[in-house]
Amino acid sequence: MSIGAWSRLRDSDVWHSFRGSPVAIVAAAIAFACLFCALFAEVVAPHDPFDLATLELADSRLPPAWVDEGRAKYPLGTDDQGRDILSAVIYGARISLAVGVASVLLSVAIGVTLGLVSGFVGGRTDAFIMRICDVMLSFPSILVALLIDGVGRALFPDAHETLAFGVLILAIALPGWVQYARTVRGSTLVERNKEYVQAARVIGVSPLRIMRKHVLPNVLGPVLVLSTIQVAQAIIIEATLSFLGVGVPPTSPSLGTLIRIGNDFLFSGEWWITIFPGAMLVMIALSVNLLGDWLRDALNPRLR
Repeated sequence: MSIGAWSRLRDSDVWHSFRGSPVAIVAAAIAFACLFCALFAEVVAPHDPFDLATLELADSRLPPAWVDEGRAKYPLGTDDQGRDILSAVIYGARISLAVGVASVLLSVAIGVTLGLVSGFVGGRTDAFIMRICDVMLSFPSILVALLIDGVGRALFPDAHETLAFGVLILAIALPGWVQYARTVRGSTLVERNKEYVQAARVIGVSPLRIMRKHVLPNVLGPVLVLSTIQVAQAIIIEATLSFLGVGVPPTSPSLGTLIRIGNDFLFSGEWWITIFPGAMLVMIALSVNLLGDWLRDALNPRLR
């Protein structure tokens, strides 16, 4: 970021709102810490939980270090395979965040494009796209994700791990584009009748260029807020699918997979196997949601 851009950011209303909101500051700090640990898991994590050569079954089900029989080598204890829970949570957060962010980006790309076309073109095109949105909203998003994931697994039973991740991202993204399409359509219906759009039409600017250069930048504000909140929802959906056993491959477990594994040992006394992945999932989802709420208020002139 250049010096001029940084100066404009410090003088902006958004930065002033951020500095005056302790909740936003704490949420941003937690989200940044989780993101940093996920991106640099190889450096931050004390062990590689997915390196089978380093696992020791003799160290399985060890409690956290502050509990009797715990070891300082494993601060949060180990699971049934001897994996360090702290390292597994850090690596699992990376997978959950990657799937969540990628699915939201895909939803934004599909929803913004269709919403822009629907609101700007209107007529039968608008009616057709909105009827598709109505159909999509008639089904719970988790049910649609399960259906898409099941169809993908049936079509590609021996899929490579990368393809399996792609199917999962698609399964989460397809139910999520509807909200972006409806939001952008509503904003586009307002923008297309404004003077700057009419002036661009008069001088012969093509409709595609008007949508891309003139209308799109003015409808991205609500999309930014919605996408921030949707990241948390996408992570929760991914965790739900993984908990049900239809999420990420078992060789690369996410937070949802770790919670499902720990759930089998919850009532036998090994509570740490599921509690700590669950706590990480709650921290990520809650911090992102709080940031989204703050951003919504900061970008709304009526609430300033």
